[in-house]
Amino acid sequence: MRLTTRGRYAVTALLDLAVQESRHQGAVSLSDIAKRQSISISYLEQLFSKLRKKGLVSSTRGASGGYHLAKPLNEIDIMSIITAVDESINAMQCGGKGDCQDGAMCLTHDLWRGLSMHIEVYLSQVTLDDLLNSKHTHSIADRQEQTLVYKDRISHINTINLVGNPA
Repeated sequence: MRLTTRGRYAVTALLDLAVQESRHQGAVSLSDIAKRQSISISYLEQLFSKLRKKGLVSSTRGASGGYHLAKPLNEIDIMSIITAVDESINAMQCGGKGDCQDGAMCLTHDLWRGLSMHIEVYLSQVTLDDLLNSKHTHSIADRQEQTLVYKDRISHINTINLVGNPA
């Protein structure tokens, strides 16, 4: 099965957005998501452009701007996020074309097609609301936030040391 980083990052970024909206009730900047999730901001910009076009997120401009989820959490399923960024869940080597073995269907084609369908059904049944309320989501989000605060403090201390001790 191939699920590239594009699909994984899109799901991770939207779950981060959901966590932050549930805590702060404000727009969430891509730079904050990028820092918490260690995803390039330029990559997030590409993903969020696609997510916005598919109606999953909306954006607000300005100093306090950022992104919001455009639908309730229970209406955004994981498969919708993955397909919004042009990703597919496909365990078939041929991508469903049936030309897996020298232009013809391979012996296990139906097995992999069935697996792909099960995965798609499963991901269509899991929503951001389910993920937000899963066992470890908030403790992991807390750890990520604490790590980010710690890194910011260390960076600030290093900046002060460099300015205070010119070479």
